[in-house]
Amino acid sequence: MGSNYKMTYNVDLVFCIDATASMDGLLDMVKQHALTFHQDLVSAMSAKRKEINQLRIRIVAFRDYKYDGDQAMLTTDFFLMPQEQDLFEQCIREIEAVGGGDDPEDGLEAMAYAIRSQWCEGGVGIKRRQVIVVWTDAATHELGFGWDEETYPREYMVRDFNQLTSWWGDLNHEGFMDQNAKRLLLYAPDEPYWNTITANWDNVLHFPSEAGNGLDGVSYSEIIDTISNSI
Repeated sequence: MGSNYKMTYNVDLVFCIDATASMDGLLDMVKQHALTFHQDLVSAMSAKRKEINQLRIRIVAFRDYKYDGDQAMLTTDFFLMPQEQDLFEQCIREIEAVGGGDDPEDGLEAMAYAIRSQWCEGGVGIKRRQVIVVWTDAATHELGFGWDEETYPREYMVRDFNQLTSWWGDLNHEGFMDQNAKRLLLYAPDEPYWNTITANWDNVLHFPSEAGNGLDGVSYSEIIDTISNSI
């Protein structure tokens, strides 16, 4: 391989964003950089001798089914970047940091939606990366906390944490993601079930956040660098 050789990737990113009231600072930061995110990530990857052939981004914004009803979960299709970056920015700007009820939120349901994404296929000489990034300053309810609510997606959703773990998969069990491509980046408190995921799932990086601080200590450059390192 020559000195100009670069690894080429098809990258799918799913952003699971806690959209409750305390997260307004993080949401403002994401909104501020929405239009430049693609180029910023491409530049960071290029510095590491990696090239993005295709980038798609999906949004899962979550709150709490028991308290927020039909505003508890916002899910989008993948946005193809940079062709659809205007639509991506519009979607991000429409997310408001409100609601949430009690301290824990329905982050595990958001994880289920993310894991079941319509991931892209690879290509000849092109590697795949399937990256889920979770941003939250709250613990998570047990799966099914809002099961009795009318808006809860009972027919779609996993019934318990063990089933969610099987959806993630491991070396001995095929889940819904490519075992070699999948990555999970957790910006979340060191609390159940986030620390359970960290201790038991593979391909996970956990950056503990302080409960209730809205991820005030997380910078945009850190996010870009962490994502590019995970690819």
